[in-house]
Amino acid sequence: MTIARRNSIDLESTPYYHIVSRCVRRSFLCGEDPVTGKNFDHRKQWLVDRIKILGDIFSMDVCAYAAMSNHYHLILHVDLDQSKQWSDRDVIERWGTLFPKSIAATAAAGQPLTREQKNAVDLQVDTWRERLSDISWFMRCINEPLARLANQEDGCTGRFWEGRFKSQALLDEGALLTCMAYVDLNPIRAGIHQTLEDSDFTSIQERIQAYQQNRKNKAKQQEGLDKYANQPSQLLPFDAHPDEDDTQITLPMNFTDYLTLVEWTGQAIRDDKKGAIPVHITPILQRLSIDENQWLGSVKHFHSRFYRMIGKLTCLQKACRHMGQSWLKGLGAVKALYINPTN
Repeated sequence: MTIARRNSIDLESTPYYHIVSRCVRRSFLCGEDPVTGKNFDHRKQWLVDRIKILGDIFSMDVCAYAAMSNHYHLILHVDLDQSKQWSDRDVIERWGTLFPKSIAATAAAGQPLTREQKNAVDLQVDTWRERLSDISWFMRCINEPLARLANQEDGCTGRFWEGRFKSQALLDEGALLTCMAYVDLNPIRAGIHQTLEDSDFTSIQERIQAYQQNRKNKAKQQEGLDKYANQPSQLLPFDAHPDEDDTQITLPMNFTDYLTLVEWTGQAIRDDKKGAIPVHITPILQRLSIDENQWLGSVKHFHSRFYRMIGKLTCLQKACRHMGQSWLKGLGAVKALYINPTN
């Protein structure tokens, strides 16, 4: 039975969500079509560019993404506090940027409005504010423009994406880490690329490039070239030990630790080796109460093992109660992944 979107996305339970959107009939409309021989890889860049644009407009942070040949993955963090702090003028300008032919765009440009138009803007500001922190509107603003571009390029009409995107709630840090590794490793698991740094149109490649560039910039700064400042990625940053006074939202670990873990996981999955997790990686998983013996299987089969929510049992039970549910698929996989699933 299909679950209403308002019942599957509950920001009181978690602000983190894994999103998947597929092309119609899972056709290779964003990659190399093995039937026609046509290559549509350039549409992956359309997608990445659109995600970046919307990340600056909506009150959302992008944690991870991967653009594949017939679908894409996206992990979002919804920042409700940010949208509440925006002035009405901020909201109008953001909404006007999204919809340049709307009354919001007219107001944002400072053009004269009639009394009726001013009243309409005043009445719509709160609605626009809510939509700018709404995942469904974020996805709509990705998929609709890209579908129009692709259909125009193909000289056709009709659907480009499946009717509904799929979402999974990530209820704790362990769930977030497992899902991010799953998303970042998608091109490697699909046999498209062999290394993380060569995985085009992915967040892990973007993070690696930003990390390498920042190391070069720091070296130049030490040489007295102060004009070289850090150039951070637009993605939500990593920080294992944020300052208490720091209000910036960060991912709960060091990037180098995450990179080491994901790289080893990709090699182990690609080579079909069971093996033991190296000693230098084990503490990363233990810190998040993840069973290292279940880690590889959980990353490899993330989308099939876990249903609409993933997290420790206590988090799942709390979220289910809040959403009025009494049972949830995937409890067995959760019990296996976490060392102490009830804590």
